[in-house]
Amino acid sequence: MAEELTRNAGTDAAFTLVLNAQAVPGSQWTEGQNAILSDAGFATAADTIRAWPGYAETPLVALPALAAETGVASLHYKDEGSRFGLGSFKALGGAYAVARLLQAELTARLGRTVSMEEITSRALPEAAGITVCCATDGNHGRSVAWGAQNFGCGCVIFIHATVSEGRKSAIEAFGAEVRRVPGTYDDSVREAQEVANANGWFVVSDTSYPGYMDVPRDVMQGYEIMAAEALDALDQPPTHIFLQTGVGGMAAAVTAQAVRRYGTDRPKIVLCDPDRAACFLASYRTGARTAVHGDLDTLMAGLACGEVSALAWEILQDHGDAVMALTDAAAIAAMRRLAFPRGGDPALVAGESAVAGVAGLRLAMSDPEARALLGLDAGSRVLTFGTEGDTDPALYEDLVGAPADQIRPTP
Repeated sequence: MAEELTRNAGTDAAFTLVLNAQAVPGSQWTEGQNAILSDAGFATAADTIRAWPGYAETPLVALPALAAETGVASLHYKDEGSRFGLGSFKALGGAYAVARLLQAELTARLGRTVSMEEITSRALPEAAGITVCCATDGNHGRSVAWGAQNFGCGCVIFIHATVSEGRKSAIEAFGAEVRRVPGTYDDSVREAQEVANANGWFVVSDTSYPGYMDVPRDVMQGYEIMAAEALDALDQPPTHIFLQTGVGGMAAAVTAQAVRRYGTDRPKIVLCDPDRAACFLASYRTGARTAVHGDLDTLMAGLACGEVSALAWEILQDHGDAVMALTDAAAIAAMRRLAFPRGGDPALVAGESAVAGVAGLRLAMSDPEARALLGLDAGSRVLTFGTEGDTDPALYEDLVGAPADQIRPTP
């Protein structure tokens, strides 16, 4: 049975920590995992995405004052708010998967090998006869819509009941049709698949399920670029990586890059769920992929997912060490702490779905038993990923108390 720790129930500092009983220290990267995410697949994704106009590495920001305050040796934050002007790391996954899908489909339709350069340069008018679609809570749909606009195909995006009007408008700005679906993110996933089947469209999803694996694999392979940039920029390997979850695609991609790079010396991987959508917590408790139900009404909208991705589980069931479930209040506190730093740290604009890793570290370090269970101490070197900026500017200002433009450093 998984070891579990619950603290401060009913307060803003509440958290639950569950260790993954299936994680084996020093476990190898398996052939099955390599069929999902590999060095060869990463090289293809990196060559493609780095050739796109506007590609630039996002900054890896050192936060020495927050590290000292928290009690660790170092803390780094990979700030994805500037990625391709879309405000989140999702640009690396959804748009790349659109390009890969168009390449495969047009190769089949035209009876010849279509190059990636033909796709990205919009050399083939036949792309306009293809429609891609997906379900999203905001950022993935924006990436898919951006990719469809850039590569010349049609696009329909499905959003669930609680996705904000601001995020809906941001997707529509890239020329996509947006349809709102009653219910949760998982309901919108099912609706997107059903409508795609009826219309001959192609789903570009960031979650995987039986019978739907190839496209999410491409999405995750694109996400690895973010991880590689961060690890390349560090002088020393991290001892711990704290990662927000959702369906787990991003966490699995970062973990895959770390395991293949460092092998049995990989960092300890700590996942961070919203407490109202804690599907990894439920899964580590049971030792199998376990869905959570209900309205999943967390402020961390990008993480409001009740079902773990099947591909992500294949990686994180072996190489994820623990999961923490955190409150919305903990996320807001982390957003504000990054926006209004102390001790000389730079100010950072971090959206509500970007900060669970930082929030999890702060809560774990505040509790002696949690620190011990996670192997955290004054010598720990921690890496976190700020996966979005102010992707909903009005909500960001409401939560932080100031608009992002007042916090973001002037270029």
